[in-house]
Amino acid sequence: ALLSGGSAFGLAAADGVMRYLERRGVGFETRVARVPIVPAAVLFDLGLGSPDVRPDANMGEHACLAAHGGAVEEGCVGAGTGAAVGKLLGAAGAMKSGIGTWSVRAGDVVVGALVATNAFGDVVDYRTGAILAGTRDPATGRFVDTAARLQARADPGRGKGAGDVLEHTTIGVVATDAALTKAQAARLAVAAHTGLSRVVRPSHTMVDGDTFFVMGVGARETDLLVLEAAVADVVAEAVLRSVRAAVTLGGVPGLAG
Repeated sequence: ALLSGGSAFGLAAADGVMRYLERRGVGFETRVARVPIVPAAVLFDLGLGSPDVRPDANMGEHACLAAHGGAVEEGCVGAGTGAAVGKLLGAAGAMKSGIGTWSVRAGDVVVGALVATNAFGDVVDYRTGAILAGTRDPATGRFVDTAARLQARADPGRGKGAGDVLEHTTIGVVATDAALTKAQAARLAVAAHTGLSRVVRPSHTMVDGDTFFVMGVGARETDLLVLEAAVADVVAEAVLRSVRAAVTLGGVPGLAG
């Protein structure tokens, strides 16, 4: 699965991934050709930096060539480069986020998540309820609590534009070394969104277009309930890490300085 910035323009990076896979004979076998299938999701980040600079096919291919084992870079890299959260008051009140990852061992399998957080709402620590990154008052820099302000109808009409949905999208991948059927993968995608709702407030609004891909890359059989519980946890932790590792870019402040 490909995660990218650049709004719809960023989908061009998937062509580079397909190019990489085709050269290695990887793909779905048809009567006439082996076709690489590359699910892709993009987030809107054209407002940070130049909107003319966005991922293309060459970047997609180079990302494949640069892939490696070991520690995964987090923060303002890859699909998380231009991501932000807390957009109730626009860019002046937003905070930087990025990409984060987390994994756990659940029984005899491993479950992990990689999330690029680009949410309309605030990111909160689900243990304490405290806002970590979110909408700030441009005058004071203090958090305004997006959900509370909306309920107080302090910003009537905010978010009603149909086009706004493209500007707030959290995208991610959940992977496990367990064997999954399509139906089980669909259930884990629901669990992934449950994890997102733990740490983004408000979440899944009419102006968010959140997407998760789920992959089973192993052959081990395991209890689906165990996986569902683990997926929600790893997604929540990955989102928290995505804001804690984000640095200030383009005048939008990040927690990592």
